[in-house]
Amino acid sequence: MSNYPRPQASPPKTHYATESLFLLSVFIVFGIFATTLAQPLALGKLPLQFILKKQLHVPPSVMASFFFIGGFPWYLKPIAGILSDAFPLFRTRRRHYLLFSSVLAAVSWIAIGFVPHTYDALLWGTVVINVFMVVMSTVTGAVLVEVGQSSGSTGRLTAVRQFTFYACSLIQGPLGGLFASSVFLLAAGANAFFVISVFPVAYFLLKEKPEAMTTTAPLVNAKQQLGVIGRSGPFWISIVFIGLFYFAPGIGTLALYRQTDVLKLTPFQIGLLGSFGGLGGMIAAFTYGFAAKRTALRGLLWFGIITVVVGNLAYLYYNSYPLAFAIDFQNGLFFGFAECALIDLAARGTPAGCEGLGYSLMLSVRNFALLGADKLGATFSDQYHWSWSTMVIINAATTAIVLFVLPFMPKLLMGSRDGTRPNTENTGEPEAA
Repeated sequence: MSNYPRPQASPPKTHYATESLFLLSVFIVFGIFATTLAQPLALGKLPLQFILKKQLHVPPSVMASFFFIGGFPWYLKPIAGILSDAFPLFRTRRRHYLLFSSVLAAVSWIAIGFVPHTYDALLWGTVVINVFMVVMSTVTGAVLVEVGQSSGSTGRLTAVRQFTFYACSLIQGPLGGLFASSVFLLAAGANAFFVISVFPVAYFLLKEKPEAMTTTAPLVNAKQQLGVIGRSGPFWISIVFIGLFYFAPGIGTLALYRQTDVLKLTPFQIGLLGSFGGLGGMIAAFTYGFAAKRTALRGLLWFGIITVVVGNLAYLYYNSYPLAFAIDFQNGLFFGFAECALIDLAARGTPAGCEGLGYSLMLSVRNFALLGADKLGATFSDQYHWSWSTMVIINAATTAIVLFVLPFMPKLLMGSRDGTRPNTENTGEPEAA
């Protein structure tokens, strides 16, 4: 039982013109929708994968390298974080960054629809799109952390984030399969439409109180934020924990080759499998929203990680289309729950006042580890000719390593749950009386 007193009922203390948690949550949903669905790693992934496999005939390791290199801007997400936190654009920290980047991302998607289908051209187009997507994602994440910490609702907002994330997976599965069977320009146009959809929502809902600016204020802010983050032990151990979980030699790219070469599935059938995984993730996120108010973060992480490890071993039986549906569904369910707990950890472990920088730094570690692990798994398979079963066992075993770190996580952070006094251990601020 936590010894934190219940917070007084009050609106979140943010620097936004509206203090309505509902309206800010609406913006967060639209922001996550636009920055998740319209990524080259989301709705654009299957079309790009089938160009690489069917037209350019690349092996798994080269395809994994494409997405690892194309995702490079996501590893530099902290740069976007500190820009948004410390360098206001037109006297706002979030609003104008999002408005400009959404327009530029949409233009970039339209442009990539006209480039030649060569490895280098598609790769550079992917990098440019991801630059603007990173800015959009960073701003949305910063708003989530700021509102979540100020209202004691990081777990519930994380559940909203993940529910929207997996709802995008539900949409992108069959839609991506259809686009993979059609001209790539159609996929590029659809992504441009989805990414610009956040513009009117941000324009009307994300109105900030103007920042007072001086010539030196941004540099002073940046220095202060770097100092707070540098002194935050819980922040850095949370980063290590998240990185260890995701850096297990992945089977994502190998699964595509198994689906096409062994199971003989069409792009649309592969998309449906992705939808079942997304459905499992939505159920997990919905469940997490209730569990976060009743169970401490430590228990949520234990449950999530153990079920992921056991569920990963189910891929040893990934040998038929009906079994693939069941296996991908349980993976979405258990991996989705674990991701909710990990993203909640990132939100709780981010120092107050450094929402953009801290949260983006944690998630950039997640992105690098996830895509790097997929490349590592594909490379091992190509170079050493390790079987599918061997890669599945290695993936499950290396994921389990993080369980040995869990007992050493900070007690104050691990004992927190939604509805308790926001954790200030990692902010450099004194505990409230």
